[in-house]
Amino acid sequence: MVEYGQGVGQATGVAGQGTGGGSQDLGSGAAVFLHNAVDTVSALPPEQLLLLLIVVFAGLIILRRAF
Repeated sequence: MVEYGQGVGQATGVAGQGTGGGSQDLGSGAAVFLHNAVDTVSALPPEQLLLLLIVVFAGLIILRRAF
């Protein structure tokens, strides 16, 4: 991107609106994590949702027997 005049903007983070600065608090990070998880699950097709449900249920059964 240096050819197009974006070298300084990319290096300083002006052009990319990322959250790499570490300025988020714990509550905000947890809210973002939960929001992203809900978005990911809501975008899954029904077959994958069923598979996810079976895997979670099997994991709970295994944990119950282990402890």
